[in-house]
Amino acid sequence: FSFEDGNAFYLPLAHRYLGVPSQLDFNMVVEKLKPIFKDQTIKKCGHNLKYDLIVMANEGISLDGVDCDTMIISYLLNPSSRGHGLDALTLEYFGHKNIKYKDVVGTGNKEIGFDEVEIDRATQYAAEDSDMAWRLKRKLQSQLKDSTLKLYQEIELPLLEVLAEIEQNGVYVDQNHLAKLSVKMGKKLLALEKEIYRLAGEEFNINSPKQLSVILFEKIKLPVVKKTKTGYSTDVSVLELLAEEHNLPEQILSYRQLTKLKSTYVDALPSEIFKKTGRVHTSFNQTVAATGRLSSSNPNLQNIPIRSDMGKEIRKAFTAEGENMLLSADYSQIELRVLAHLSQDMVLKNAFDKGEDIHARTAADIFRSSLENVDEDSRRMAKAVNFGIIYGLSAFGLSRQLKISRKEADDFIERYYKLYSNVKGFMDNTIAEARECGYTRTMFGRRRYLPDLKSDNRQIRESAERVAINSPIQGSAADLIKVAMIRLSKKLKKLKLKSKMILQVHDELVFECPVDDRKEIETLVRNEMEGACALSVSLVVDTGWGKNWHEAH
Repeated sequence: FSFEDGNAFYLPLAHRYLGVPSQLDFNMVVEKLKPIFKDQTIKKCGHNLKYDLIVMANEGISLDGVDCDTMIISYLLNPSSRGHGLDALTLEYFGHKNIKYKDVVGTGNKEIGFDEVEIDRATQYAAEDSDMAWRLKRKLQSQLKDSTLKLYQEIELPLLEVLAEIEQNGVYVDQNHLAKLSVKMGKKLLALEKEIYRLAGEEFNINSPKQLSVILFEKIKLPVVKKTKTGYSTDVSVLELLAEEHNLPEQILSYRQLTKLKSTYVDALPSEIFKKTGRVHTSFNQTVAATGRLSSSNPNLQNIPIRSDMGKEIRKAFTAEGENMLLSADYSQIELRVLAHLSQDMVLKNAFDKGEDIHARTAADIFRSSLENVDEDSRRMAKAVNFGIIYGLSAFGLSRQLKISRKEADDFIERYYKLYSNVKGFMDNTIAEARECGYTRTMFGRRRYLPDLKSDNRQIRESAERVAINSPIQGSAADLIKVAMIRLSKKLKKLKLKSKMILQVHDELVFECPVDDRKEIETLVRNEMEGACALSVSLVVDTGWGKNWHEAH
């Protein structure tokens, strides 16, 4: 604890080592502190308080009156920085080097638990952390102004407690399904290996880029696409290009994806299950993505592919416990709706107002046909253009993605801008404004600083321009779902429903619900998500129910 510069206190409660002095009784201390922690009028400040909230909740302690998190403030002031840790900020603002955790507990085979650290040493480490968080509060809080202050007070700080809840709720995992899936994937990998060796005409180490490059470029004599310091590149972009000329690169891509899914999820998830709950408790990171999106780690549940067959099989492992069901609620084409609102393009807005399939509408206009005559291939191309525009995709990028000529890609983009004329104006204005003031802004005032917009290097400058186009759109969508999460958390408590929010993945929220809640929770979720913000086009949420995540999505 700290409440004045240079002064801090540490209460040792559970140290255990030879010669440890007597300590205060844990339960007595908890009972004495509980009223202080619970008192909302006594404001609490810390660095990465979500961690403290969860640790205390596990001991039955409620931490109310959370008023300041210096990690979140640092992130809002400079979202592109990776240095939001307490040690980095202390060094940056005070020129002070904190005692590092590894210096206290050691590393590798010599690492000990914090409860084995001598109390004097633990006091120095822990008290310094509190003192520095206390000092950072004043240093950073005063820099929050206008829309950034509002964003902090109304979205990011309340969200901290919601994320702590979701992490504690966790998601139930079916270990038997994963075990069967691991065997199935193992067999498929063996079959892929055989096919790769057959196509290569010999056995080799598929995981060795050096051996693979010898096979591809020296033996089969495929064209070299990219060189690296150590030889020829065999990365994904290279293999995707070469797959058009030969079957081997395509099989290598399948092998790599399957290997990654098996090791990252199918074989690793069981070890991530918390024995007490039988659930996986992922960490949601609030201060990582510069756009404002949340990321997920230990394990990362946001990168499981939705469309691949194996991705679907992995999602089946995430299930509702007992008699419960899972509810998935997904914003429909949220980024394109945000674009329609920000650009005020009437053609785009009208398509949404009429409830048209926006990709089919774009395809019909680009390919000059009626909506009824749009085929799957045309819709797929239009979809790539629709989303490509949001991400500032160039004609070169689009031609590679759709496997069409550069000229065709140029024509597609030109026709798109003719169709949605205000979109082009919005993009040009966004870049111009960002170049002038140094940052882009979301609908909720989230800033992203882009000094590279003034770079003399054309490639760096154009990359920053793509970011400038995308940030207000993706960032606004990220803010919207955060608002919905805060509203839903409050409503679930107020209505005393037993349903729990258990996952957030980009534009999707997942809930675990008793069957009795089904009708009430679906209506509540839809209303709160669609009403999170008043746009000039309606927000639409798609919902689905299932025993597992795949069924519900």
